[in-house]
Amino acid sequence: MSLLWLHGALTMGKVAAQLKVMPESPEVDLDDLEERLADSLPEGAEINGFGRDDVAFGLVALLPTVIVPDEAGGTEAVEEAFAGVDQVESVEVGEVGRL
Repeated sequence: MSLLWLHGALTMGKVAAQLKVMPESPEVDLDDLEERLADSLPEGAEINGFGRDDVAFGLVALLPTVIVPDEAGGTEAVEEAFAGVDQVESVEVGEVGRL
């Protein structure tokens, strides 16, 4: 019988998720919105860049890629934080993968 001894704490992995954040209108300053989204992040989450997607009629969605710990709840805390930011109409999860 083989035994495996681990020294120290085991750490959870991380998950990368691309979210789609829809602003309330085409008049929303997207650079300012990016800053406010970054400021709203819960502890343990980080943004690894923003993309943009032209939706229609001048409306542009922000596509932040967020890195969160791989634990229960996943991106839920980030989604809730982003949804609470002024001038955000909706937040939805796109692609998700482990790092």
